[in-house]
Amino acid sequence: MISITLPDGSKRNVDSGTTALQVALSISEGLARNVLAAEVNGEVVDATRPLTQDSSLKLLTWSDEGGKSTLWHSSAHLMAESLEALYPGIKLAIGPPIENGFYYDIDFINYSFSQEDFPAVEKKMLELARSKNEYIRKEISKSEAIAYFTHKDDPYKLELINDLEDGSITFYTQGNFTDLCRGPHIPNTGFIKAAKLLNVAGAYWRGDEKNKMLTRVYAISFPKQSELDEYLVLLEEAKKRDHRKLGKELGLFHFSQKVGSGLPLWLPKGADLRSRLQSFLQTAQKKDGYLPVITPHIGSKELYETSGHWAKYGADSFRPIETPQEGEMYMLKPMNCPHHCEIFASEPRSYRDLPLRLSEFGTVYRYEQSGELHGLTRVRGFTQDDAHLFCTADQVKEEVGKVIDLVLYIFKILDFKDYLAQVSLRDTGNPSKYIGSDANWEKAEKAIQEVADEKGLKTVVELGEAAFYGPKLDFMVRDAIGRKWQLGTVQIDYNLPERFDLEYTGADNLKHRPVMIHRAPFGSLERFVAILIEHCAGQFPLWLTPEQVRILPVSEKFNEYAKSVSTELENYDIRALVDERNEKVGKKIREAELEKVPYMLVVGVEEQKNRTVSARKKGEGDQGVLSIGDFASRLNREVEEMLSR
Repeated sequence: MISITLPDGSKRNVDSGTTALQVALSISEGLARNVLAAEVNGEVVDATRPLTQDSSLKLLTWSDEGGKSTLWHSSAHLMAESLEALYPGIKLAIGPPIENGFYYDIDFINYSFSQEDFPAVEKKMLELARSKNEYIRKEISKSEAIAYFTHKDDPYKLELINDLEDGSITFYTQGNFTDLCRGPHIPNTGFIKAAKLLNVAGAYWRGDEKNKMLTRVYAISFPKQSELDEYLVLLEEAKKRDHRKLGKELGLFHFSQKVGSGLPLWLPKGADLRSRLQSFLQTAQKKDGYLPVITPHIGSKELYETSGHWAKYGADSFRPIETPQEGEMYMLKPMNCPHHCEIFASEPRSYRDLPLRLSEFGTVYRYEQSGELHGLTRVRGFTQDDAHLFCTADQVKEEVGKVIDLVLYIFKILDFKDYLAQVSLRDTGNPSKYIGSDANWEKAEKAIQEVADEKGLKTVVELGEAAFYGPKLDFMVRDAIGRKWQLGTVQIDYNLPERFDLEYTGADNLKHRPVMIHRAPFGSLERFVAILIEHCAGQFPLWLTPEQVRILPVSEKFNEYAKSVSTELENYDIRALVDERNEKVGKKIREAELEKVPYMLVVGVEEQKNRTVSARKKGEGDQGVLSIGDFASRLNREVEEMLSR
């Protein structure tokens, strides 16, 4: 007999070899019908895997992230089976679950494949799903695995197998389809009741531009048709909110192939919006004691060798820049932190100087694969709202707590209400991914978890998601239509201060090593603006929007008065433009509404005579006739209330 501990703390004694699905059945048949996978001692596994030792057990359904991910992983196998049936001889690469659905990378050989082919694949998937074929796991030797895929003539699978150790290889089979996979999977295909192919894109095998371009087929599935219907409605809403579409319509940014892929050009309105975001954060940071610094866009290769960035990310960076001096090499700056370490080291430091908080809106450059570029969310040059805090070990928790407070203030101001804090820790089974001693990692991980708990954050722990130099606390935010984004990060780092030999003089007059805290509430201005555009559908908060007011003269005779209103509003720090066109005022109002201008001021005979304005608010209509001063006071009060801390 073994003891199984359930999430509520209750225990059940069962025979060794009992499956999680059988445990679910012993609780209720209704529960068992909805179990997709199981979390055993923190690891997500098949619900049909035998339990052989005392374990903690969580039964995963569609309402759990692990349940969703497992259903989507199994659906990727089902889609691959369907594609093989419809396109015999295709070569399969990899098919993982992703945040929303799954994909499979496929070499279609000589077949053409496009969105026109989606319905046939969806039909085949549901036909196979109705067979309720079990997902059967089998441990297999490396030689057997090689023999199977050699016979099948699947070169991509053979390449993957070559990287695996004998004794660690598993196959999964459902129906007539077998794949190389470590799992987990749902009990059978019958749980998949609805499926939709979403998109096709190019993807280099293993992300390497030197390899063959494969076809990546994106899709999603659900245990109910109604849930797919709801998701498709959200997809349509997402298309309307697409920051690339709205950014063009609102005149915020532009991409030019002559400038280069992934390098955005900020247009006047976009530059104003970006500048206002930057000013907002700088004001908040100043209150918290941050000191602004500026560092170059390039640095010597030696700097990034010292920091460890060259060893970890050099292959994915822009190539080093060779100067006329032989052997001298520079790099486009991939990170700001090494530069900030050198600023700390620029003069002797005392414990009285700490914490030292250095902040910079620093532009960095990373060579993203062309297939991964996407509007402002994935670019090759971007500006981070970066800061690095240097403190004593005793100050770490307090400083991390203050950073969390700043992040939550930003979320409040920008109306991000639904968020989760992800505690990203190292994978102790893969030490080559990280730098630094176990002792330093343990201290950093303990501190970041304790602060998150003390702040009462709703958290989830993710192993293997830490930065190479330290653990992270990442804020995962859901936007207005339920999509999840990573916004805001704070990281504790004992390692870079060692690599740069940073030190301060303590109260004991001895030399000590500071602890470094990395933080970026926005992450990057480019990505943050993209997310903000889609979150608010281009209707920016009043304090942030580039054009707060549009003044609409009813005819050309009142253009001069309209300009005088604009000038007076400028004295109140209100951003206003005059629509001087010889158009009917109704058309001007409609266009201002479409362009998401928060306030419109109509001016004509009576307004000019009395030095007033007839105010309208987007979505609310007429706000009455006000003096210019009263309108300005009203608008500024609205802004002050929004920004109250």
